[in-house]
This record gives sequence, C-alpha cells and structure tokens, in this order.
Amino acid sequence: MKKIISEYFSLKESPYSLAVYRIGFGVLVMFSIARFWFNGWIESLYLEPNFHFSYLGFSWVKPLGIYTYLIFFICFFSAFFVMLGYKYRISIIILFLSFTYIELMDKTTYLNHYYLVSSLSFLMIFLPCSSYLSLDSKNRKKIPKWTIDSLKLMLLIVYLYAGLAKVNSDWLFNAQPLKIWLKTKYTIPLIGDTLLQQDFTYYLFSWGGMLYDIFIPFLLLYRRTRFFAFIMVIIFHVLTRILFPAIGMFPVIMIFSCIIFFDSDVHNKILSFIKKILRIREFESENPEYFSNIKMQRASLLIVSIFFLLQILFPLRSTLYPGELLWTEQGYRFSWRVMLIEKAGYTSFKVVDNLTGNSELVNNNLYLTKFQEKQMSFQPDMIIEYAHYLADVYSNRGFGDISVYADSYVTLNGRPSQKFINPDIDLTKQKRGFKNKDWILPLDDEIKSLL
Repeated sequence: MKKIISEYFSLKESPYSLAVYRIGFGVLVMFSIARFWFNGWIESLYLEPNFHFSYLGFSWVKPLGIYTYLIFFICFFSAFFVMLGYKYRISIIILFLSFTYIELMDKTTYLNHYYLVSSLSFLMIFLPCSSYLSLDSKNRKKIPKWTIDSLKLMLLIVYLYAGLAKVNSDWLFNAQPLKIWLKTKYTIPLIGDTLLQQDFTYYLFSWGGMLYDIFIPFLLLYRRTRFFAFIMVIIFHVLTRILFPAIGMFPVIMIFSCIIFFDSDVHNKILSFIKKILRIREFESENPEYFSNIKMQRASLLIVSIFFLLQILFPLRSTLYPGELLWTEQGYRFSWRVMLIEKAGYTSFKVVDNLTGNSELVNNNLYLTKFQEKQMSFQPDMIIEYAHYLADVYSNRGFGDISVYADSYVTLNGRPSQKFINPDIDLTKQKRGFKNKDWILPLDDEIKSLL
C-alpha cells in the first residue's frame, strides 16, 4: 500500500487542466462580483441593514460602510489577476480572503456555491495553477497529478454528500419540497401548466436528482462514460437554472468545474482556441517541474490532506445532535445539503423588564430587513442571535434585567405549522455555540434519512 501511494504522488501530468481551471474560475468570480455590484445587492444586503447576522466566532466580520465596495473591488481585481496568472500565489490568497470576508459579513446570504467558491479558492492556493499560459511566465511541462485530482475530489465530495442527503423520506417518498416548488412554475412555456403539474413529475425529479448527484462524479471519472455524463451535467444544471432562477451562479460553476474531469488533451485544445482568438504567443518554459523545493511540496500536500479530511468529516457533524436535522438545522450549513427544505415561519419577540414588570412586543421591521426577518424566522441560531441583539437594544433604552421570549411557528416541507421555539425559555440566558439547542421544540413527525 505504501508503495502504491508513493507511486501515485510521483505521477506527473501536463499543466493544461489547471490552466483552464484558473482562467475559468477567475472569469466566473469576476462575473459574480460584477453581478452583485450592478444589481445593487451590495447596498441592499450589506449597507442598508442596521444589524447583520454573524457566524459563530466571526462576529468581528462586518460590512465597512461605504468601504464595503472596496472589498468587492479588491475581490474583482484579484480574480482578474488570477485569470491572467499574474503574481498568482498572492492573487489567489487575496481572492480567498476577500471573497470569504464577503461571505461572512452576513449569515442571511448563505448559499452553498459561496461556500464552494471559498473552498475552491483556498484549495487553489496550494495548486500550481499558473504553470501554463500565465503572466508569471512559468510554462512548466509537468505538474504533480494529485494537484489536478484534488479538484476532482472536491467536486466528488460536493456531489456525493448532496446525493446522500437526498436519501430521506421527504425527498423520495413525498417528493418534497419539489412538489411545492414545481407547482408554482405554471408560467414556464410548454411544460409549466402541463408536465410540472403532474405528481409523477415531482417523483421523477426527486429520484432523478438523488441518483444524478450520487453517480455523476463516478461517471465523469470513467473515460467511456465521461462525455455522456458531461451532457447530463449540462442538461441537469441548465434545467435547475430555468426552474429555480434564485439558485444564482451555482449551475454555471458546476458545469464549468466538471470540465476538470476531461483529459489534458481536451484542455490543451481549449487553451489553443483561447490563444488563437486572443493571439497569445507561447511562453518559453522556465522550469520543467512545479515544486523545486521538496519541503514546499510536502507542506502543500499536508495542508491539502487536512483540508479534505475536514471536508469529509465536517458535513457529518449533524449526527452528533438529537432531533430532526431539517427542522433544527444543527449542522445543516457547510454540509452540501442542496434544496432539501422549504421552510417558512413567523417569529415574534417579547422583551421583559424584570425590575419593573413592563414588557413590550418587538416590531422586527425596525431592526431587520424583510429578507433578514424571513430567514431569521425559521433558523434557530439566527433567532437566538437576534434575541441577544434585542437585549442590548432595550438595555440602551433603559430596560433592566432583561428577558427575551420568542413566539415562533414554522412549517417544514408542506406540513402544518407548529410551534418552533419554547415560549417559556428566556433566550438571553441561552448561549450561542455548538451545544445542542434544547429550547427548540421537536418536530411532530419523523423524517427517515441516511445522513
């Protein structure tokens, strides 16, 4: 076994695959940032709100007022330099830091593909993506094979966890939440008022989505099925983009990323096309190998190995919590669970001054945007953070010995609405953290699941 591992890590490949990925990744991040800017989302999501929901341990990451635009500006141009392969290592580090800062500014905006971009940009710090067709002018003839395979492994983890998470009774036996979503798509030409109103369609999409996620990375790995699998990738993600426009850039990112599974000669043809269109000349090779320093290679490999160990273990943390994951959402984020729940809720708060006995019902519109209130109403970690924020607000208003209680009702995947938070629990006495939130009332139903 040791010999097999040693032989694998000594394998070399042409650098074309990482060059294509570097160029495409830079373009996609630039487009994403520009899209955010021109749609006015920087102002509406980060500048207008008075309060921002934070990730545990990252409460110090906040919008910087008008200088928030500067963070997006830095992120855009770092992606531009990554695309060009100019000062690549510095550029990709800045891209990772700036994009991740943007992602951490407000938990309300969490999306799986934001986390994917942060993960990929971190991984790319340790990969020789500027080894070919870059302004760093280092057209190395060969790079370690594991550096290309690491991107394939990242995508395999994303797809596999997304598929295994769909092996649950709501998704497979009740076709939820697809049944709720697809019924509302009656305006889509040709299929909206016909195909998308049939029960068999909901089950076809549910089972098809689960099987697609589980098997597509393996079909992409196998050369004989790769072309067919990539056609399926295109069809699947284009269809999800049509049906669910709010999913944003995720389909485009996944379609592009799956190109990494093709052999280096395919990537060489893509690069040749780019060079022909842009009239780019060939650079002279400066070094035939990527890692001239063996210690650097070992350090990079160690960090990448730890990264993947965390990627494999972190999505499993939900198994440490009691209760239904889709209801409590303890361990739900950062676990590649995609489009599994349709939740809606109403959560109001009562602030009590225990010294005087006075109480007041909170008008959430005074402190939250409509989007923030919608997301907060059914996510326990956001409910408790907001309760602590309200305690601070009312303390500044002169309330003493404050208690905050929540009256919350939530519906999950078409079930009748039920009480979500224990109304007798003073949320100011509950700490934010990884400890089980026993003040969440249990779901009055059972969802059988694999993960």
